[in-house]
Amino acid sequence: IPSISTILILYVSKLNKIVHFPDFDKSIPVKLFPLPLIYVGNHISGLSSTSKLSLPMFTVLRKFTIPLTLLLEIIILGKRYPLSIIVSVFAIILGAFIAAGSDLSFNLEGYTFVLLNDIFTAANGVYTKQKIDPKELGKYGVLFYNACFMVVPTVIISFSTGDFQQATHFQHWTNFLFVFQFVLSCLLGFLLMYSTVLCSHYNSALTTTVVGAIKNISIAYIGMLIGGDYIFSILNFIGLNICMVGGLRYSFLTLRGNSKPTQSGDEDNALPESKC
Repeated sequence: IPSISTILILYVSKLNKIVHFPDFDKSIPVKLFPLPLIYVGNHISGLSSTSKLSLPMFTVLRKFTIPLTLLLEIIILGKRYPLSIIVSVFAIILGAFIAAGSDLSFNLEGYTFVLLNDIFTAANGVYTKQKIDPKELGKYGVLFYNACFMVVPTVIISFSTGDFQQATHFQHWTNFLFVFQFVLSCLLGFLLMYSTVLCSHYNSALTTTVVGAIKNISIAYIGMLIGGDYIFSILNFIGLNICMVGGLRYSFLTLRGNSKPTQSGDEDNALPESKC
């Protein structure tokens, strides 16, 4: 549904000359590849992993998206980061491990799916950063054509899992309040995808991933005060604080400009940054 709302919103905006992106031609699938495949893999592995693991371990293993994003940016985009940024990233990972230290249950299937989800998520962020280059498809082109290519696979997956049939037989489609909230959620889904692409456009895939991690940590802090279901443990509290310190340190370095990545060939600029 968010894909359909994305297609409608961007197509109408293009007709009214609010946004601009290339018209479809035979080069579009080549330019967009492999984003649709990565999105499908991300969707399937994400749904498969959530039910296999406890929430603490799921949270820990999802943090591996951050170092994987850093690694893929170095390999695919040829970027380099100073040691201070790398230390901040691994502080977030360390904090997540400490926070979930009391819940080290082992589930091979769950671990496999969530680590696959980490790989697909990291690859999605890095390739999105590559494809939103104005010389390629641009941010609106990536959003629009990726949504177009995802409609058919999403419908097939929905049919195979039975979700489509359940949706068509849902009893509250005549309920105005439900329909209003459903449409609102579709619009918010588009805004979420757009804001994620926009963050990657102005920053880096790594920054987008770290911002998401800081958001999740912030939710954990809020959950300590609101909701009443947070169970305090010293390891969990220490781990959350280490995660937050690592995230804030990364943000500080980014705002100060020390995290500006350099191309692998730009040795003169890369060497001073690595001393940070």
